[in-house]
Amino acid sequence: MADAVEHLTFKALSALLSYPDARLVAAVPEIEAALAADGLLDRRACDALGPLFDGLRTRDLYDLQADYVELFDRSRKLSLHLFEHVHGESRDRGQAMVDLAALYEAGGLLLAANELPDYLPLFLEYLATRPLGEARGLLADTDHILATLEERLAGRDTPYRAVIAAVRIAGGAAAADVGTPDLDDGETAADDLRALDAAWEESAVVFGPGEALGGCSVDRLRTQIRAGARDARTATA
Repeated sequence: MADAVEHLTFKALSALLSYPDARLVAAVPEIEAALAADGLLDRRACDALGPLFDGLRTRDLYDLQADYVELFDRSRKLSLHLFEHVHGESRDRGQAMVDLAALYEAGGLLLAANELPDYLPLFLEYLATRPLGEARGLLADTDHILATLEERLAGRDTPYRAVIAAVRIAGGAAAADVGTPDLDDGETAADDLRALDAAWEESAVVFGPGEALGGCSVDRLRTQIRAGARDARTATA
């Protein structure tokens, strides 16, 4: 029964990071109750989500949608597509997409034709179907991306920062490490993010333990995060 409760956190956070619509607004009480009850998030992380919940309850839906598009779809630096934060528009993104889609398929999650596997809400949907240890291992592989995204959102003064922080905490990141970047004296957050971007150009990220993909084994899949063309909705928003 514990697994069922654990799954609710990732599913709820996936919903909060998705494009807001009437169904999401209607589900706010259910999402709040699920996050408060399951124990993966501490009280501070749950409380930090309050401004986003309040906005979903009280603001005009059109305004919510416009803000979401302005925030996530008009800036590559704030893209919710994970591979975007490694190689930008490199044409090498394709194989990583294939590998991640194979991971989903092996776990029983089938993608719609218009879905890109590296979309963070979709990734969280997949994690909601996995045992907690496995889900946390996969999130740990992307925590450096999530940390940078959280820091960039902090500069926009948006309640969505709290959702990324909650994802990291649910993934096992220590609360003390969330929202507190460790910069050297004289170094700015922008300098740190540029350095990370440059480093990721040369580094691989492992999705799960084990060696290279063999027979689409979920436990042994290794995916190098790459980026390429953005999907049509993001590119034209």
